[in-house]
Amino acid sequence: MADTTKSDDEKPSTMTATDSPAEAEASLTEDAKAIPANDPKAAVAARMARFKALQAKKDAGRQATEKEVRDAEDRASRVAQISKLQDANVKASYKLLKNDDPDFERKRNWDYTVEESESWDKRMAKKARNRDGVAFADYRNEANKVYKRQIKQMSKVDQEAYASQKAEKLQSQVSSGLLQLVETSSGEIYTVDSLGRINTPVDEEYSHDHKPSKEAVDKLVEDLEKGERARLKARAARGLRDEQDNGDVTYINQKNKQFNDKLARFYNRYTSEIRDSFERGTAI
Repeated sequence: MADTTKSDDEKPSTMTATDSPAEAEASLTEDAKAIPANDPKAAVAARMARFKALQAKKDAGRQATEKEVRDAEDRASRVAQISKLQDANVKASYKLLKNDDPDFERKRNWDYTVEESESWDKRMAKKARNRDGVAFADYRNEANKVYKRQIKQMSKVDQEAYASQKAEKLQSQVSSGLLQLVETSSGEIYTVDSLGRINTPVDEEYSHDHKPSKEAVDKLVEDLEKGERARLKARAARGLRDEQDNGDVTYINQKNKQFNDKLARFYNRYTSEIRDSFERGTAI
């Protein structure tokens, strides 16, 4: 009589398509406990089922992550669209109100205080002065503009480096006898000079052995190169491009070329015959 019972490797898996990865993993763990230790086929089948459960868990996590990413992108896109629509709505409302009411600007200024109005007027006047002062007037004004621009572009002062340099200066002056150390009853120590100033270095004659740091030198070189690039860009915008002429080179640098061009404008009509005669004699 044929055996109607199925072997362990032919038993159907307890994992179904509707089970979640966590439920499937728990079910496979229970099945793994029930598998005999001396049955290799059942162990292989259990490991394969567990591998499939882990794959399903990985796919579920990947799908959840992709869904979160898509939702975040959609939210960012919607926020940008809403902001764009709001800006367009504000501009359209402003144009409609301005066209409907001739006194719209005057009425809108009623909402501003005197301080705000004066600040706005100063700002507009400053913009007008800056716009009018772009063109070259003289070297004094040009140097003043460069100085103000460099002051605005200065980076913040390194407080830690300043405190370190000041501490070294105070210590060296205490060692040389220019400053005296004073200790209070609470244990606080500070320096005092002959004028009674506290923690203030004494003015000394300039020491010629001072050397700037490499960072300071690099920053100075970078600022000089930046200024040179800006100068060349401005010259090119005014049509004074630094390019070689197709004819003979009669200058040693760009400044000399400018000087020669100025002389040519005034004296070419007098010296053209002499120059042509000299060139003919050289050719012979």
